[in-house]
Amino acid sequence: MADTEVQFMDPLASHSVVPSGQQKQVRGEREPDRTESLQNTGQGEVEELLLSSSAVVAQAPPCGDRAACSCLGARWMERSLESMELQLQLLTSKADDLHNWVASGQDHFEREALAEAVSRFLYNCQPYFNHLEYLRSHKSQHTLLPLDSYTWLVDFSQQLCDRLEQLVLTYASYNLLCLDETKPNSVSPFCMGQSQLGPLRVAAFRYFKPMPYLAQVHTGLYKRMRWNVARLREEQREEGKNERVGDTEYYFLCYEDIPNADAGGDGNAVRTWSIGKWVQVTPGTDDIYDWIMCEVPQADYRRLLFLGSDEPSSSSATVRLQQMLSSHQTAE
Repeated sequence: MADTEVQFMDPLASHSVVPSGQQKQVRGEREPDRTESLQNTGQGEVEELLLSSSAVVAQAPPCGDRAACSCLGARWMERSLESMELQLQLLTSKADDLHNWVASGQDHFEREALAEAVSRFLYNCQPYFNHLEYLRSHKSQHTLLPLDSYTWLVDFSQQLCDRLEQLVLTYASYNLLCLDETKPNSVSPFCMGQSQLGPLRVAAFRYFKPMPYLAQVHTGLYKRMRWNVARLREEQREEGKNERVGDTEYYFLCYEDIPNADAGGDGNAVRTWSIGKWVQVTPGTDDIYDWIMCEVPQADYRRLLFLGSDEPSSSSATVRLQQMLSSHQTAE
């Protein structure tokens, strides 16, 4: 498949390195104060809070006496939620700053620096989403923890997702960012974190705007999210290794406009949302030479869950996918 899975960094590692494809030199005379400030927007504060949150995660309660573990788990989750809420406030504040800068109509040089700052900011948000997914998966393993903690974690993720989407769409409207995934400088999709379900590692990606399911073939399908689902080997799960594995499946949140038979042929259509699986068609083998010769991979869409006419939030769609994957594991 053409898409490349994001490699997630250790939350305790530095997040100052920009991934390949997002490094761009800004031409012009050096403006050390404002430009460097824009390029490092939120970086130091985000790193500091992520380190603080990692310290909280490191103090996760051990399994033992059920009542004692529940009490310790509740305290740990409360501290974690407080930390994640502070981070959310910081990140949304930085997003507001970036939005206000471009809306105020800066000159071309400053606007280029702002576009670079947004790309860095998106990258620096990835560890936050990873933390949320970790806490959410930990919450599912402790049924005696407060029931509303799960709701808070989902809400934090959705709030940041919505804010990033508003920010990037604004910059795209100024032609400062590219959202076409077929272009090498595209910032879409962006990563919304990863979670682990038994032997499965699920990485979620969100498109800033709907994109055609296939780049060169009109299928009537438009994708809004993608999930890379990798099956870990037993030794990887036991040792906590993060290497990529070969057995990766791809799932999508898509919509299609289906003609309404009750409309009397007046052209009205009903928009239907579903979660489906990427089923490889071309190339038809895993031979590396077939992939080299294939300009754009092609695939069918196997519908697995019908979600109705209302677009689901990114968080709720991820939950539905996780539930489906968990049920399949149970059945196996």
